[in-house]
Amino acid sequence: MAQKHPIWRGHLRLALVSCPVALYTAHKTSGDLSFHLINPKTQNRVRMVTVDAGTDKPVERGELVKGYEFKKDTYVVLDDADFERAKIDTSDVLTVDKFVAADAIDPIYFDASYYLVPDGKAGQDVYVVLRDAIAKSGRMALSRLVLARRERAIAIVPMDRGLVLHTLHEERDLEDPKELFASVPGGKPDQEMVRLATQLVDRQTGKYDPGDMEDRYEARLREVIEAKLRGEEEAPEPEPEERRDNVIDLMAALKRSLGQTTDEGKRAPAKKAVSRSASKSKPKKADEGRTTEKAKGSQPANRKRA
Repeated sequence: MAQKHPIWRGHLRLALVSCPVALYTAHKTSGDLSFHLINPKTQNRVRMVTVDAGTDKPVERGELVKGYEFKKDTYVVLDDADFERAKIDTSDVLTVDKFVAADAIDPIYFDASYYLVPDGKAGQDVYVVLRDAIAKSGRMALSRLVLARRERAIAIVPMDRGLVLHTLHEERDLEDPKELFASVPGGKPDQEMVRLATQLVDRQTGKYDPGDMEDRYEARLREVIEAKLRGEEEAPEPEPEERRDNVIDLMAALKRSLGQTTDEGKRAPAKKAVSRSASKSKPKKADEGRTTEKAKGSQPANRKRA
């Protein structure tokens, strides 16, 4: 594991059973592209300076403390001792409050993910028992945990040989979607269209592949960077995506997506057939110079049919 030090240590507890655990960040950013702000005139990197808002004098970050603004431009200052006094049980103990169905929580509530692993050899047997019990139940465990000086609701689910911890958003963290969704038409859509769309969904249903989540924009950006490093002004053009015209007739578009024919669709292939036959006749003119009797005899017949 790239990250050698856990971001949190404590105990996972279910009733009277507990085991020491450690929490590691599940996501890494080492492979992501990162950029610095550069002065284009000098090609030098720009350094950010922390400045006192009242005196405009630079201040070292190590000297700074945290403050809560209880009224405009007036703060109460908190030090490490103040934060230590605010510690609660969830600061170092993950007590499972209850279990819910694995699909009971809407994905919009999920925030960050972490690996929850045994902290040392002590209690590994308890960890494995709890992992298998949660897996066999088909449920997720709910608890609370203090991270970054904020108590977070969390969900614990089994993954492979271990457990994964997901922090959850509170209701107040989410914007109310009612105003945004207010313009969406009410009532039921045409059921025939729904049936066709459902068939289309079924046809394109497959097994999830993590590779499908590749950031194609970043991959293209890397190509641009590599081209500039080679002294090329332009990177190779990406393969053009299939052009999709604006959908005017939804029913016709759904049927075409499923390969079904419509009155409009029947006419289109006829035109394509004519163009194909026309394209096939062109090489025959180019072959008029051939001396085979078969080629010479076929040309008048073609002209008569035309």
